[in-house]
Amino acid sequence: MGELFRSEEMTLAQLFLQSEAAYCCVSELGEIGMVQFRDLNPDVNVFQRKFVNEVRRCEEMDRKLRFVEKEIKKANIPILDTGENPEVPFPRDMIDLEATFEKLENELKEINTNQEALKKNFLELTELKHILRRTQQFFDEMEDPSLLEESSTLLDPNEPVRVAPLRLGFVAGVIGRERIPTFERMLWRVCRGNVFLRQADIEDPLEDPTTGDQVHKSVFIIFFQGDQLKNRVKKICEGFRATLYPCPETPQERKEMLAGVNARIDDLQMVLNQTEDHRQRVLQAAAKTVRVWFIKVRKMKAIYHTLNLCNIDVTQKCLIAEVWCPISDLDSIQFALRRGTEKSGSTVPSILNRMQTKQTPPTYNKTNKFTSGFQNIVDAYGIGSYREINPAPYTIITFPFLFAVMFGDLGHGVLMTCAALYLVLRESRLMAQKNDNEIFSMVFGGRYIILLMGIFSVYTGIIYNDCFSKSLNVFGSGWSVRPMFNSRVGGNWTDATLNGSTVLQVDPAVDGVFRGPYPIGIDPIWSFSVNKLSFLNSFKMKMSVILGVIHMLFGVTLSLFNHLYFKKPLNIYLGFIPEIIFMSSLFGYLVILIFYKWISYDVHRSREAPSLLIAFINMFLFNYNDSANKPFYRGQVAIQSLLVVIALACVPCMLIVKTLVMRRQYLWRKHLGMQNFGGIRVGNGPTEDDAEIIQHDQLAQQSEDEPEFNFADVAVQQAIHTIEYCLGCISNTASYLRLWALSLAHAQLSEVLWSMVMRVGLSSRSFGGFILLAIVFYFFAVLTIAILLIMEGLSAFLHALRLHWVEFQNKFYTGSGFKFLPFNFESILDGRSED
Repeated sequence: MGELFRSEEMTLAQLFLQSEAAYCCVSELGEIGMVQFRDLNPDVNVFQRKFVNEVRRCEEMDRKLRFVEKEIKKANIPILDTGENPEVPFPRDMIDLEATFEKLENELKEINTNQEALKKNFLELTELKHILRRTQQFFDEMEDPSLLEESSTLLDPNEPVRVAPLRLGFVAGVIGRERIPTFERMLWRVCRGNVFLRQADIEDPLEDPTTGDQVHKSVFIIFFQGDQLKNRVKKICEGFRATLYPCPETPQERKEMLAGVNARIDDLQMVLNQTEDHRQRVLQAAAKTVRVWFIKVRKMKAIYHTLNLCNIDVTQKCLIAEVWCPISDLDSIQFALRRGTEKSGSTVPSILNRMQTKQTPPTYNKTNKFTSGFQNIVDAYGIGSYREINPAPYTIITFPFLFAVMFGDLGHGVLMTCAALYLVLRESRLMAQKNDNEIFSMVFGGRYIILLMGIFSVYTGIIYNDCFSKSLNVFGSGWSVRPMFNSRVGGNWTDATLNGSTVLQVDPAVDGVFRGPYPIGIDPIWSFSVNKLSFLNSFKMKMSVILGVIHMLFGVTLSLFNHLYFKKPLNIYLGFIPEIIFMSSLFGYLVILIFYKWISYDVHRSREAPSLLIAFINMFLFNYNDSANKPFYRGQVAIQSLLVVIALACVPCMLIVKTLVMRRQYLWRKHLGMQNFGGIRVGNGPTEDDAEIIQHDQLAQQSEDEPEFNFADVAVQQAIHTIEYCLGCISNTASYLRLWALSLAHAQLSEVLWSMVMRVGLSSRSFGGFILLAIVFYFFAVLTIAILLIMEGLSAFLHALRLHWVEFQNKFYTGSGFKFLPFNFESILDGRSED
C-alpha cells in the first residue's frame, strides 16, 4: 500500500556490461522499461561518441523507410499492422537490412524516374495531339476567303486591303487556362495589335508529371508577319511558361503527324500501365513489412543511442552504465540482464551494483489504465518530490465528487455515464484503431475520469432531486396542505382554490403540514415553491463551505504524514500543529456553527435565528454589542474570543519561532562540528594532528551535505509561507463557494433551456403538435449535449481542477521533483519519449 500513496523507492545502480553482451542487455532492458539511463559523457560531443556511426546508419535506414512509407501512402495502399512486436535484430543483421532498404529505395527511385519521364513524354504527345487537331480546325476556318479578308483587316486596320495573299507565319502551343487573359493582353500590347490569336480549351484535364496534379490547359495558335514579331511572340510564350510545339504547314503533313502521334501515345500508354503495375506490386510487398522494419530500426537506434550514454573502461572490454530503477523491480532487471547475456552468447555475466548517492532520485508512480488519468491531473500541476505523498489516490474520489457537486443533474449524469461507459467497454477496439484526432485521444485517455464524474453526478442529481431541471416525486412529498385547509375558519382553501391558484404559501408551523423528511434528496415540492432559490442558495452555500473546510483540513492532515516520513519534527510542532489549530479554530468553528444552527432552530424559532455571516465577522472584530444579532448559545463571547486569540497566537509560531529554532539548530550543529577532540590521548585515539585532519574532513563533509544557513532568506521564505497560508485560509474558503455558484448556474441554465425549448413542443396536443414536438426535441437534445454537457461539463471540470491544484494540493504537495523516464521501447515507438 505504501507504493500507492507514495512514489516508488528508487536506487542508483551501476551496470557492468561486457562489450559483446551490452547490445542484447540494453535490448532486454528496453523491453521491460524499468531503468532510466544517466548520461556519463555530458561533456563529450555527440559526434565524438563511440556508437555515433551506428546511430547514423540507423537514421539513414529510417530515412529510407520514411521514403518508402511516403510512396505507399501516395499510392493509397493500406499499411498492414498486425500488432506484432518483433525482437531487436542483432548488430550483424544491420548489413542485411541496409542492403534490403538500399535495393528497395533504388528500385522505387528508378521506377519513379522512368515513370516521370514516360508521363512527361506522354503529356507532350497528348498536348501535340490536341494542337494538331485544333490547328487543323483553325486552318479549315481560315480557308474561307471572307474570313481571310477579315483577318487581314484586323492585322492592320490603317492599311488598304491588298489583293495578293499575305504570307503569315504562326506558332502553336499549350498554356495554362488561367493565364489566357493576361497572355492575350500582353500579346496585344507588345505586338501593338499586329498578331492574331486563336485559342481553344482542352476539355480533359492533364496530369502534371512532376506533382501528379490535374491541370487545365488551352491550345493556342498565333499568326504574325516577320521575324521581329516572331521573336517577340516566342519571348512572351517563354515568359508565360507556354509550351511551343512544331506544327506542319500543310494539312497532309499535319494528318500524317497526328497519326504517328496517336500510335506513339498508344504504345506509351501500354508501357505506363506496365510500369504502374510493377510499382504497385513493389509497394504492396513493402506495405506488408514496412511497419515491422520501422520497429526494428527504431529499436536499434534507441539501443545505440543508449549505449552512447555509457562509459567504456580502459580495456575496451566493458561498458559501465548508471541507471535509476525501482528497488522493487531489481529482480526483474537482473533477470533481463541474464537473458541478454545468454542471447549474446557471452560467458561473462553482467553485474548490477547498487550505489550510495545523495542525489535526489526521480519520481516514479506506478499507474494502470484506471489511475493514469488521475495521475496526469496531479502531474500537470507539478511532478511530486521524491517519496512525497501522492495526491492521485485521493483525487480519484474527491475530483469527481467536487465536479458532481457543481454538475449535479440526474439526467445529464446518466448521459455522461453512458458515453464514458461506451468508451470503457470498447476500449480495446478503439485503441486498435489508433485514432489520430487529438480531441478524441484526450477524451479517450480520460474515459475513467468521465465515468466517475458521471456516476457521482447521478448521485448528486438524486440529492438535488434534479433531472433535466425537473424534480422526481418517487416517495411522495413530505408536505401536506390538508391541515392548512382544515385549520382555516370556514374552509377558505377549497379544491377550486388549490387548483386555480398559482402561488400558495405553505406554513410549516401548522401542525401536520410537514409530515417528515423526504427519504433521499430534496423534497419535490420545492420545485413549485416561489422561494425555491432562497432555500437552495442557503443550503448549497453552507454545503460548499462545509465541503471546502473539510477538504482543506484533509490536505493539511496529509502534510503530517510527509513530516513523519521525512523525520522533520520541527515541521510538525511549528508547522503542522499551528496550521491545523489556526484553520480549525476559525473555519472549523464556522462549520460547527452551521450544523448547530441547523439542529437548534426549528420552524418555530427560525425567525429568531442569528446570521452566521454577521456572527463570524463580529468574532474577528470582537464586537459583541450587536443587539440585532443575538448569540447562538451561552458563553459564545468567551469561546469565540479564546479561539481568535489561539489562532493569532499560531501566527508568530509559524512566522518567528520556527525561524529562530532553525537558526539555533544550525548553530548547534556548526558548534558541534568545531568542537575539539580533546588534548588527552586515550589508548589508540587520534593525536592532535590526526584530530585536526578529522575535524577538517568533517567540516568539508558537512559543507557538502548541508548548505549554508542564511537567516534572512529563511526568514523571508517563512514569512511568505505564513502570510500565504493565513490569507489563503480565507481566500480558499471563499473559493469553494464556486461549488454553490456553478451548481446554481447549471440548474438555472437547464431550467431555462426546458422552459424556452421543450415547453414549446409540449404546448400543442394535435397531430401537428407531435411533429413539432419531434423537431423541438431534436433541438433540445442538441443544445443539451452542446451547452449543458460539453460546455458546462468543461467549466465544472476546470473549476474542480483549480480547487485541487490551488486549494487542496498546496497544503502538502510541493511538486518540485522530476519524472522517472525509463528506457522503454513502447514509449519510443509511440512517440511519447523525450530526447
